[in-house]
Amino acid sequence: MCTDPATDGTVAAAMPRPAVGPAADPITLEPVDEVTVTTLVDNVYDALLTSDDTITRAPLAAGTAQAPQFEPGRTHVGLIAEHGFSALVTARRGATTTPVLFDTGLSPEAMVTNAGRLGIDLSGVHAIVLSHGHFDHAGGLAGLAGRQGTRSLPMVVHPLVWTRRRLALPGGRADDWPTLSKGALTSEGFEVIERRQPSLVAGGSILITGEVDRTTDFEHGMPPTHQHWTGTTWEPDPLVLDDQALVVNVRGKGLVIVTGCGHAGAINIVRHAQRLTGVPRLHALLGGLHLSGAYFTPTIGPTVHALTELAPDLLAPGHCTGWRAQHTLAAALPDSWIQGSSGTRYQLTAS
Repeated sequence: MCTDPATDGTVAAAMPRPAVGPAADPITLEPVDEVTVTTLVDNVYDALLTSDDTITRAPLAAGTAQAPQFEPGRTHVGLIAEHGFSALVTARRGATTTPVLFDTGLSPEAMVTNAGRLGIDLSGVHAIVLSHGHFDHAGGLAGLAGRQGTRSLPMVVHPLVWTRRRLALPGGRADDWPTLSKGALTSEGFEVIERRQPSLVAGGSILITGEVDRTTDFEHGMPPTHQHWTGTTWEPDPLVLDDQALVVNVRGKGLVIVTGCGHAGAINIVRHAQRLTGVPRLHALLGGLHLSGAYFTPTIGPTVHALTELAPDLLAPGHCTGWRAQHTLAAALPDSWIQGSSGTRYQLTAS
């Protein structure tokens, strides 16, 4: 998907354009006393990473499993890492705590397995938000469906989340990707809510951005090999218009933004959140930034430059960010950058 180098023609075809639908006026995002982001699924699981006052890492032994090769017939297990992303975002205002599940990972079992090993009860989740329709962010819905607490659980999605997509391969071949089924989700008891515009949940303390305005001149979206079905033909799908993020305003600190893949562009997302909320300060950015592969290499430099100017207190890129972008970000923002890992809990508290 991301190994083809960009050309002038492909870049021009994928140039940013205004988001479809009416622009949203600034809205009031209620400040929170604390937000906790727990990464349930990420591409990496490193049990030797260390914790500090605000970051808690998962233990090396997150559980046990039967293993007759060991005495007394069991061995320790860690957490699952896979090409996917899922985070539990919990906002606290006073004595009110509201957890929201943002994406669910790739496989049916990884998210629920990791949550169980971390001692997290997903039955108390207030709502589910899908960042976009790619299968590596929605696969865990199969493992969650039918469990206690999921009946009538609200699920907020962009209307284009049902888009049929594929990856065009050399030689005229194609890799058709799994497509979410609204009917199947509804029959499982999920209350599907489609919105292009921003939404407030958790008593107004968590913002779902809705469709993100594309305003930068360097974030061009996906390569032409990423395609969508129009109903009659396959066409390039550079913008992934269903991409959205979660935003929380920590009192006295600024915005905490969680992305799934960041297909809209990390800087587009940050600026969109700033415009919607009227809060200029970026406190933390966590999640996938999709800067992996040759096609995205030209985007790394201006993205890092813009993030350096934004100077977040915490930068925890994961999932599809890519090793080259990770190293560049770590070098440019050594006091902010944190290695992500499945099972990591970030606790950000108001000043």
